[in-house]
Amino acid sequence: MNYKYRYYFLMLIAGTLMVSCSEDKKPASATIATPKKPVFMAPFRFHKLVEVSPGQDYDVLSWGRGSTKTGAFEILHSDSAAAKFITTTGDLNGDIVDAYNSDMDLDGNPEIIIQAKGKDTINYTNMYAFEFNSSGAHKLEFPKLNRSQRAGYRGDDNFYIKDGKLVREFPIFDGNTNTAKPTGQKRQFEYNLHGLELSIKQLSKDSINAKNAKVEKEPVKAASSEKKATSSKKSKKHKEEHHKKKKRRHHNSDDN
Repeated sequence: MNYKYRYYFLMLIAGTLMVSCSEDKKPASATIATPKKPVFMAPFRFHKLVEVSPGQDYDVLSWGRGSTKTGAFEILHSDSAAAKFITTTGDLNGDIVDAYNSDMDLDGNPEIIIQAKGKDTINYTNMYAFEFNSSGAHKLEFPKLNRSQRAGYRGDDNFYIKDGKLVREFPIFDGNTNTAKPTGQKRQFEYNLHGLELSIKQLSKDSINAKNAKVEKEPVKAASSEKKATSSKKSKKHKEEHHKKKKRRHHNSDDN
């Protein structure tokens, strides 16, 4: 009997240990860490590493003390293979939003483009562009929007690289004053590089919400079709009456 009780007691202990181990192995609840905005040591405000190719790195930085609206930017080019390091600097108006790498003219030389955003009555954008080749950095003059391209512009530009080209789009407002309201449309442009000269072209007509466009266009089309059908019926009836009158006159002439 003692042996039997001892057996049951050992089985009870083993079962308790198994349950305890299985509870210990339960995965801890996953917590998603919220990415924190990078903090830069003064006087630096922005940094982004643009890796063009292995050993060809461009560090884009902005810095300045005493003012948040103006400052300076630096592009630090590190050519690790040739152990060559070049610094390109310039005055900065606004805060750097992003930096882009492109090769718009497909010559194998990268263009580093800096987008900075400022604010007065509108959220305007300033662009700083350079092409880098074996002889160093070459500044590219960024073309300004003409009057028709700028119509309804109130800032809030969105830039991105697509198929090696720099694309720009922004919302269109019903005016250029601070009381202007968004129309729901967007205007989109593409930048190209020939030699060391940038050009701009509008990709398409101003876009509009497809649902709203359908509601506006269908009644006009229907009304136009209805008007055309009514006009056709009237024309046919008029021809039939004219033919009947002509037939009567011919018949009366024969009787006389």
